[in-house]
Amino acid sequence: MNDLYRLARNVRSRAISFENPTGAPGGGGRATSPLGVGRKGAPARMIESGECVQLADIEGPGVLRHLWMATYDIADTMRGLVIRMYWEDQLHPSVEAPIGDFFGFAHGASPPYASAVHSVGERLALNIWLPMPFFRRARVTITNELAIAVPLFFQIDYTVGDEIEADSGYLHALFRREISTVVKADFELLPRRIGRGRYLGAVIGVRPTHANWWGEGAVKIYLDGDDEFASIVGTGAEDYVGLSWGLQRNAFVYHGASLVTRGRTDTGPVSMYRWHLPDPVYWHESIRVTLQQIGLAASPEKLPRSLQGYRECLVERSDDYSTCTFWYEPLPSAALPVLPALSLRLEGLSLAPDLNALPLQPGFSLPQSM
Repeated sequence: MNDLYRLARNVRSRAISFENPTGAPGGGGRATSPLGVGRKGAPARMIESGECVQLADIEGPGVLRHLWMATYDIADTMRGLVIRMYWEDQLHPSVEAPIGDFFGFAHGASPPYASAVHSVGERLALNIWLPMPFFRRARVTITNELAIAVPLFFQIDYTVGDEIEADSGYLHALFRREISTVVKADFELLPRRIGRGRYLGAVIGVRPTHANWWGEGAVKIYLDGDDEFASIVGTGAEDYVGLSWGLQRNAFVYHGASLVTRGRTDTGPVSMYRWHLPDPVYWHESIRVTLQQIGLAASPEKLPRSLQGYRECLVERSDDYSTCTFWYEPLPSAALPVLPALSLRLEGLSLAPDLNALPLQPGFSLPQSM
């Protein structure tokens, strides 16, 4: 943002959508609609059940600048459509996550909000703004793991010809969920990675299984050989996302909670986030990021009015946690842990009562991509 005025001589602006599936210069708006050629002939397409569609295959050097998507605004599609990104010619994806979590919210549902990384519209219009550099090749796919076809509208805005520093990292993103965390075994936002990189932050979803959660568990960041004890240790989950005294629905640029159920929640669900953009977290040998599952024995109003009394009321818990974690690291990079199965991703969410009753189903045909 500090060089908005700079006119880069060798950088070209491009965009890929179903209207221009290759992003080629002059290649957009060629499809025909009832209004004629170039009159919104290919705004979207149906993604069939089990189908994997390649959205982009771009020759670098370049930078993906912004992704936008829209589909059914229900939990099924937010957790049932999986986005994957492959950098250069690495065979395994560096990004692999359900689209809802990748685009900024847990549980397949979100009020509208914006942060430095994401913006989400009222009908779950999805946006992500993280720069994603690559040298030779960037490939993006979407896979429909649901039992029905769903519509997809999308646009990928990017530049080519960028001068990218040799030691730049590639975006990585990982989704995890544990419906019942193990007591005293901290939930891993980022399992151990070897090498070097920059941890960006995470979207964290919690569905407390019983009362008095209150977000007391601390985030711990183990850096460069840390073993039993971490270098960076917070004071609670609500504190890690820049809030306090439980959670409030406060969505700020670098931190906050976009979804908080029933005010100061003790029953959830909640969706919160933290972005280490002005306060970077680098690692040079290894990293591991965890979150404790700790709550209180009573509601805050009934706790003793002293720090000692507060500490004595802390209890270990088991709850339902999910996260989409983001970071940069160089290639080649290790494969991501296995993506949780669709049944695990959807369990306990507020799903559509009848998917077949949704619009754009049989009887309505969207054009296939050109």
